[in-house]
This record gives sequence, structure tokens and C-alpha cells, in this order.
Amino acid sequence: MNAPFPRPGILEITPYQAGESKIAGKTTVMKLASNESPLGPSPAVAEALKAGFDTLQLYPDPTASALREALAAKYGVPAEQILCTSGSEQALHLVTRAYASVGDEVLFSQYGFIAYPIAAKAAGATPVIAPEQNFTTDIDALIARVSARTKVLFLANPNNPTGTYRPLADIRRLHAALPERVLLVLDEAYAEYVSRDDYQSALALVKEGAPNVMVSRTFSKIYGLAAMRVGWSVCPPAVIDVFNRIRETFNVGALSQRAALAALADEAHVTAARDHNAKWLAWISDQLTKMGLKVTPSLGNFLLAHFADADAAKAADQHLRGDGIIVRPVAGYGLPQCLRISVGKESENKALVESLGQFMGK
Repeated sequence: MNAPFPRPGILEITPYQAGESKIAGKTTVMKLASNESPLGPSPAVAEALKAGFDTLQLYPDPTASALREALAAKYGVPAEQILCTSGSEQALHLVTRAYASVGDEVLFSQYGFIAYPIAAKAAGATPVIAPEQNFTTDIDALIARVSARTKVLFLANPNNPTGTYRPLADIRRLHAALPERVLLVLDEAYAEYVSRDDYQSALALVKEGAPNVMVSRTFSKIYGLAAMRVGWSVCPPAVIDVFNRIRETFNVGALSQRAALAALADEAHVTAARDHNAKWLAWISDQLTKMGLKVTPSLGNFLLAHFADADAAKAADQHLRGDGIIVRPVAGYGLPQCLRISVGKESENKALVESLGQFMGK
């Protein structure tokens, strides 16, 4: 056959499966599968979107300059070192496409975000996995697997789907062990939820001038703007230059830029979202532990619940779906015995615990 055929490696990719939002036969569902904000966006976002309706005929600012300036002021980094993208996942694909190709390796931790191997294979590179210890990134294992072919190293901190983290001292040790030709990408999608003394953003490394560190963030989680698709990354000037050569010209829509600006300015709403998450994450974890389930301590807006085996996890998932509750099976991460559960509204959290309690016979 002479039909078009994709580059080698593309058909080896298992397509990313987003969290479900519907259950057959259920008109109302509680979606606790995608780590979305139960509080939704700031009320200011709606006003910002309305104000932009009469400019929909115009192309958006291709550099998202107002949003970059606002981020620069908030985080103390030069606006010229900030790249805005269509969600933070776009940045992950940009970095692999720019810095890795056939014969190169992209390194990440065992239970790292499932988009990492997809991005690597899409670029023609080889994914390399470092084992974890107690569902937590093993810095020494990552260092041991750096080879002459390693071009990009992804590290989510806190990690999805486990919710575990490494303190900045560990990130510094990892960075110090890397050749400068390896780009260390810190995926901090859940960083705004964290309030621990031993956790700090790796933005410190970029501010110090590290030539091979990139930090990625998103407006999809604590800011409640998942539908608007806005991410941002802080990178060394040379990396920003590369990205601006290959990214789509208008990669963040005008309304998305307006929404992100409004959300960023409403610090009270972010605080409320963080407080809500801290309260209910602890409550759900405590309730599940009392049922006899193991729960991995999480710093995100979700937790990883461990069942006796894969069959038990599947049965629990089906029981929850019967009650109209959608959580996230994570067999694709190599965790078939687990379910990832997002923190929801108070009523959703209580319904989840009640349903799981019935399943567990508690």
C-alpha cells in the first residue's frame, strides 16, 4: 500500500485518555476524575470575558504580553523569560519537539505524568523511566539513568497521580548532577496548593541563571480555568528564543488571556480554593484510612487510594459509578490497584466517602 504512513514511533503511542464526564443512564454525575477546581474560577473572570466579546473579530496578542507582565510582577522573573501556552501540556510537547529527536532519550520518574512518554514518542525520542521509592521520585535513580543520549528530564513536583513531592534541596542536587546539555523541566501544575515549609518552587533555579532549567505552571487547576487552556513557563532566554521560533503564532486565545489575567489578580479566590482543598483533602484521606484503605499522602488537589488488588479497584470504580461518581482509574500509570480521587465540593466529598464506605462494608 502507498497510503501515507506516519513517522516511526507515532503508532506506538497509546493515546491519552482524559477523565470521563458522563455515565450511561445517569443524568447527573459527580466528576472527581480530572483534578478540576470545585470552586470554579474567580467571579472576576466572567466580567473579563464579557468585556472581550466585542473584540472577537481580532487576533489575540501573539505574545500574551499583558499576562506575561502580570506573571513577571507576581513571581519576580523577567517577562522576557515567560512563555504562555495553550495549557501547560503544550509546553511539554514544545520542549521535546525542540530538544529531542530520534536517538535521543527523555527521562522521567516511574509514576510521572502520562503526557511525558507521549511527548517523547511524538518527537521520535525514547522514553526512559526511573523507578520510584514509596511512590515518590527517587533522585538517585534519575541521576543513575542519565546517559549520553539524555536530552530532557521531566519531574512533576508535586507529582500527578501520586501527589508526592521532593523538597527544593533535592531538586538542586539533581540539577547539580546533570550535564548542562540536559534540560531539566519542573512541572509545577499543583504548586499553588502547597503550603509546606520544605517545599519551594524551582523558579529559584531559573532566577539564579541556570541555563538548563525550565519551570511549567498552569491556570487549569487552582485558578479553575481548565476550559480556557492557559499555561505558562519560565525558561532561560536561549530556551525562550527556541520556543518562539517553533510555537504556533496565536497559541493562547484572547479570551483565555483575559480570563487568566482576571484570575491571577483575585488572590482571595486562590486562597479560598487552597483552604477548601486543605480541609477536604485531609478529611477524605482520614475517612478512607479509617475504612482500611491505604492513601498516599498528597500535596495536590487529589489523592491516590490503594485497594487490595486490581480487581478490587475495578469493583470500587464500578460501585462509585453506580452512585453517579466518576473517579480516575490509573492502570495506565502502572497502578491498576489504585484510584485517583479529586477533591470536590463538600457534598461531593461526602457522597464519595459514603459510597466507598458502602463498598468497603463500613
